[in-house]
Amino acid sequence: MLRCPFRSALAAAMVVAASLAPAAFARAPAAPAPLDSIVAVVEDDVVLRSELDAELRKVARQLQAQGAQVPPRPQLERQVLERLVLLKLQLAAAQQLGITVSDDDVDKALENVAKANNIPTAQLREAMARAGIAYDAYREDVRHQITQGRLRQREVIEKIRVTDQEAEAFIARNPKFSEGGARTAYHLLHILAATPEGATAEQIAAARAKAERLVAKLRAGASFGEVARAESDARQALDGGDLGWLEAAQVPSAFIDQVERMRRGDVSDPIRNAYGFNIVKLEDFRTAAGGGGSERRIVQQTKARHILIRTGENASDAEIKARLEALRERIANGEDFGNLARANSEDKVSAANGGELGWITPGGTVPQFEEVMNRLAPGQLSEPFRTPFGWHLLQVEERREQDSTDQMRVQKAKEAIRQRKAEEATELFLRRLRAESYVEIRLPVPEG
Repeated sequence: MLRCPFRSALAAAMVVAASLAPAAFARAPAAPAPLDSIVAVVEDDVVLRSELDAELRKVARQLQAQGAQVPPRPQLERQVLERLVLLKLQLAAAQQLGITVSDDDVDKALENVAKANNIPTAQLREAMARAGIAYDAYREDVRHQITQGRLRQREVIEKIRVTDQEAEAFIARNPKFSEGGARTAYHLLHILAATPEGATAEQIAAARAKAERLVAKLRAGASFGEVARAESDARQALDGGDLGWLEAAQVPSAFIDQVERMRRGDVSDPIRNAYGFNIVKLEDFRTAAGGGGSERRIVQQTKARHILIRTGENASDAEIKARLEALRERIANGEDFGNLARANSEDKVSAANGGELGWITPGGTVPQFEEVMNRLAPGQLSEPFRTPFGWHLLQVEERREQDSTDQMRVQKAKEAIRQRKAEEATELFLRRLRAESYVEIRLPVPEG
């Protein structure tokens, strides 16, 4: 447990963006043991009893700090061990894809932690020590979280496409999407009684029975968070099943019909999808402010083009940056940007069109890209810079003022749909990674 005045801020700052795992705290040193043992075999790696025990202590401290009840030891072991297994599988997959995280990347993340807590970077190690956080172990946790985020970016996020037609279809189904009184966002809690791929009739029946038992328990007054931590098979189990606030378009399609009809505090009937039987609690919802649908929005759009080179095992960041600097010099000396983009860019969609990205509306790209783009004057060429997609060379071509009321509405719907697809695709990616890997669990299976 943290024991210093900046406890809450430090805990919040220790979440690395776009990560696949919950917030990571440093592992406390394990108590000396005369003999270690293997609790899981994960492909060519193992999870040791000492690793599991250290993670159990960490999770128990987190739950106690939140005032949450710690689940019984067998259930907690199962949840925590599964988290460690998924971590090792993701790190192995990242290594196979050549995804690396440099010491500089970790240093920058730690600088952000220090900045968020108003601590000089040089004093961060000392501040963590006062908070009971092992700096070196936490640093490794940060590296793992960045690695997981980059794996998710490459294997999930970059493959997601949302068309204008999808967004317009969502708006057509939800005509009050941005009008007063409409439900625009939901705070949901979630429990999953999972079924494996290719589940037998007996496995499906068992999962259904478990879900029905849990619904009855919840409706009888049991704490949703405690039940989720002890019983759920979802990734958010140790967070009490809390999915946080979701825009209407982000709510999983299997849930939305029930959620739209639920009142605050309601617990759904079991909802079947590809992963098993889901239980959802509507914690709260938000509605749009009245009159917002008629307000016109005039924004500045930017027409830009770029050359993208992705990071990977074949070249270091320094080599990629040098390559883009050489291309930048060639463009500055008069070579055609479009021809160089077609020959060099790894963004195949824009490369086929000479690197053209079209007109970009604020919020239409990742923050790192937009920040550089907004600093450039028309005709100006950027220095090489990095985003989660890789390294870019960017040129701004034109700017214009545009009435984007309808476009912004579509953009808002597209972003929400993209986030929903990202969560669903991440779940599928992890499920397949787990199913297609050799994992041998050497713990007793808890009853119930």
